[in-house]
Amino acid sequence: MENKSKLSKLYICIPLALFCCFLWGSAFPSIKVGYKLFDIAAEDSYSQILFAGIRFFLAGIMVIIVGSIMQKRVLYPKNKAEIGKTVTLSLFQTILQYTLFYIGLAHTSGVKSSILIAVNVFFSIMVSTLIFRIERLTIQKSIGAVLGFAGIVVINLTADGFGGGFAFNGEGFMLLSSLAYSVSGVLIKRYSEKSDTVMLSGWQFLFGGAFMMLFGFAAGGSITQTSGAKGILMIMYLAFISAAAYTIWGLLLKYNSVSKISVIGLMNPVFGVILSAVFLGEAAEAFSLKNLLALFFVCIGIIVVNAKFSLQKRKS
Repeated sequence: MENKSKLSKLYICIPLALFCCFLWGSAFPSIKVGYKLFDIAAEDSYSQILFAGIRFFLAGIMVIIVGSIMQKRVLYPKNKAEIGKTVTLSLFQTILQYTLFYIGLAHTSGVKSSILIAVNVFFSIMVSTLIFRIERLTIQKSIGAVLGFAGIVVINLTADGFGGGFAFNGEGFMLLSSLAYSVSGVLIKRYSEKSDTVMLSGWQFLFGGAFMMLFGFAAGGSITQTSGAKGILMIMYLAFISAAAYTIWGLLLKYNSVSKISVIGLMNPVFGVILSAVFLGEAAEAFSLKNLLALFFVCIGIIVVNAKFSLQKRKS
């Protein structure tokens, strides 16, 4: 109960969640740079899956080793039930989410991806309230979701109307990736009630990464190392992003409501847009009126979603 109270306190919860958001925001330009370092073309989906698989396999090893050292015991699924949880979680959190994410990111900009992926906050609310029913759908959450999805409409508006800037294998895959992530967030909250969160995180990365590597390689994907230490450092950093951010986020979800943690995710698109502008040279796109307006709708939507929670906290 002591750990629960600590991770539920705002002065601990918010900085940890913001750290996760920064790491995730940095993933957008990092993956784009990684494609260049490893000479992976936008059309080479199987090499993208192989690249992602290597990242998550390494992330799984990191989480398992560090978690085992910290808990002074070897972390592993102890029975069939935990193996089933690990495989199911891996399907949504790693295999589906990141197969869609890596291919989608190759077919759209880092700025646009950063904004679109933030829709996972609203998907998380819909999934947790309407499908799994572990939370109640309130008026605030409904209004916030509408505002958030308005951001999707705005960012895909062109002079020819809606959809001119929308590609199914680009923006469409990013939205589906967000949906897969939302399902995984609810699964983590459910599974962590009876299983160790760090164990689940590490082994689902290991399983999902191994599957993606084997699939990508068998389908004809390849990784060309022409960038020396830069490429190795980049993929290690990407593995660290996953190992650190998802483990911390999973612990926060275990001890806090999905809505409370998801609202802090408003910083994901902010960090993603800023870092993409800096490292990918997408400043003109990042600070265009249309994209700033879309980002505004998404962030306001997330704030509105949390309005009822904030009022409850003040009354308590």
